[in-house]
Amino acid sequence: MQFIASGRARLATEIVGDGTAVVFLHANVCDRRMWRAQLDAIGATHKAVAYDRRGFGETRAEPEDFSALSDLMAVLEATAGGKPAILVGCSLGGRIALDAALRHKPRVRALVLIAPNVAGAPDPTYTPDIARVMAQSKEAEASGDLDRLNALKARLLLDGALAGEGRVTGPTRDLFLDMNGIALRSPPFGTDVDIRPFFDRLGDVAAPTLVAWGDLDLPYVQDRSRHVAAVVPGAEKREMAGVAHLPSLERPAEVTSLISEFVARFA
Repeated sequence: MQFIASGRARLATEIVGDGTAVVFLHANVCDRRMWRAQLDAIGATHKAVAYDRRGFGETRAEPEDFSALSDLMAVLEATAGGKPAILVGCSLGGRIALDAALRHKPRVRALVLIAPNVAGAPDPTYTPDIARVMAQSKEAEASGDLDRLNALKARLLLDGALAGEGRVTGPTRDLFLDMNGIALRSPPFGTDVDIRPFFDRLGDVAAPTLVAWGDLDLPYVQDRSRHVAAVVPGAEKREMAGVAHLPSLERPAEVTSLISEFVARFA
């Protein structure tokens, strides 16, 4: 592991292998460890890079207003050798990857987006069951019951909003709770002041793109993923059966194969 400086942050970064850079951006309830299997596999033939954003994992940051996109650019400057990189992003990591593809087109060779967030997307709507869990999450956060909040996040995002609580068990659940537990207890690190809506600009994405999502994920996340796949020119899509918001944790071999095949075509 090494630390890459960006503003007042030192971004904990792991690099495996050499060649075309494939940079992994984690979800907002994880850290770079969500990509462990993919780093090892992709790193056998390319330079696989994963870093912890501010407030996650082993990254250390003094409080300041910042840009998550600028942090990504700092990682690319340090690891991609001035050449365009392939970006792999899940959830909020997908939002940052998409933003880079729109605002720094020469730096992005291709995109793999898993259940991506999209700045400027319509506000979600929830079924009564999901709304109830969302309300419980807000109550736990307001009361400071971080263990309860962590468990509710696992219920929605790891088990899946459309599946039963406790569907995913063992080391995978333990890892999720550890990663998100660190994020929930992170000291203040500042505000991302560089978020620009781009929901209406998805048609301007020029990089080859693969969009994937799980059929147990929140319905609005599935709808948003389908929209991205339909609007980004030439985008490929893959709905994964029996998984929720974090397929790389649930089905590491399947996600590794999916990414490896795509990377082999566009590296």
